[in-house]
Amino acid sequence: MSSEVAGHYSRGGLAEGILAALTEAGKDIDSLSIDDLAPVDELHSRRRLATEELARMLAPKPGESVLDIGSGLGGPARYLAKVWGCRVTGIDLTAEFVATAIELTRRTGLSDRVDFKQGSALDLPFDDESFDLAWSQNVVMNIAERERYYAEIHRVLKPGGWLAIQDVTQGPGGEPTYPVIWADTPATSFLRTAEETRTLLEEAGFNILLWEDKTASAIAEA
Repeated sequence: MSSEVAGHYSRGGLAEGILAALTEAGKDIDSLSIDDLAPVDELHSRRRLATEELARMLAPKPGESVLDIGSGLGGPARYLAKVWGCRVTGIDLTAEFVATAIELTRRTGLSDRVDFKQGSALDLPFDDESFDLAWSQNVVMNIAERERYYAEIHRVLKPGGWLAIQDVTQGPGGEPTYPVIWADTPATSFLRTAEETRTLLEEAGFNILLWEDKTASAIAEA
């Protein structure tokens, strides 16, 4: 299953294509800013706006360690490091995303504060209580073992650590019509309702401090 999910997102030549487009747009690809990359490096609904809102909720302090699960091309990780001054480690299942994230981070001069690893969110390659904070955007749609996913995040957080998430949930309309952005078929799509998601988080040991429904905003800003 993990290979099917990774295969859905991997296209080949991703970093080269992004850099070529940036060059054509007149950007200096050897000295990029996070704003230069914002149109292409945040693979979730509402893009940078959603990242900014979620970051204000999490409010990381300078120097705190953040784990970004499903880090994609690294846009949110770079944003957190640059704007909030924290140290971010990203992990993603798709090897091409990780390679591209590393290259783009190097070109923004943030490699000393942001790093990326290839791996599964169901088996995080980190010791218990490794991170102050955790972060994830539009990842769980591809995860069937949701209980294990939340348990792994809880395991690697330090006592009192916070998790900020942005996720797509199952709405009243039933199953989506495929293909969708995160899956070509139902075989790799595992939506849960908002109520189920809350319950699973609480069962994993999390206390819900803030919960916002952004459906209207996501539709309006699509």
